[in-house]
Amino acid sequence: DNPRRAVTLSHFSIAETELTNEAFAAFVASTDYITLAERYHNAMVFEPGLAEFRWLQDSTAYWRFPNGTSRGGIEEKMNHPVTCISYRDALAYCDWAGVRLPSLEEWEVASRAGSQTKYFEGVELDNIMDYANIWHGRNHLVADTTDGFLYTSPVKTFKANPWGLYDVYGNVFEFCEGSLARDQGRKVAHARGGSWWCSKNSCASFNSQYIGSVNPNASFSNLGLRVAKKK
Repeated sequence: DNPRRAVTLSHFSIAETELTNEAFAAFVASTDYITLAERYHNAMVFEPGLAEFRWLQDSTAYWRFPNGTSRGGIEEKMNHPVTCISYRDALAYCDWAGVRLPSLEEWEVASRAGSQTKYFEGVELDNIMDYANIWHGRNHLVADTTDGFLYTSPVKTFKANPWGLYDVYGNVFEFCEGSLARDQGRKVAHARGGSWWCSKNSCASFNSQYIGSVNPNASFSNLGLRVAKKK
């Protein structure tokens, strides 16, 4: 899916953090936008105790209550990344804000920060907890708050990569633009970087190589975005 190759990119800027609840709230306040999760009540959330790769569809979950109303809202989490938004919602925000999603290649160049390895320079599996909000438990049957967070963490909580980007690994998957051969011509959304749910034993995608796929209309509590624009 992602072989080593040479790419040519135009100059671009990319946000140092993932888009926050505060920023998305400003968009909603200005436009009265209603996300797909609010319209269709089909957001997917997680709670400890579920088998690996199992998620719950919660009709009450949307970006203000990204884990469902029973698990609390974002009132004290405005500096956390926004989640429970779909690819379509991400595009709507970008159109309003005058930005765009990074391409698959732009995201990878920015995340690598000059490195040619699986991670940016300085990161290995034994110290990734300094750089990424991920799941440290052996499985997801028991809650894991090893790093102080069960779900998302505030942006800039963990160390940045050498180019000053925070949370390129972990916290939330980040939507990107682009297509892969495995899409087979279907409209598929792609996301990169891994999330708070990912662990070494499940979905170890917190690196600069892995490319995830999701339905463009799907909303998950571990899926958000980082914006970019041309210089």
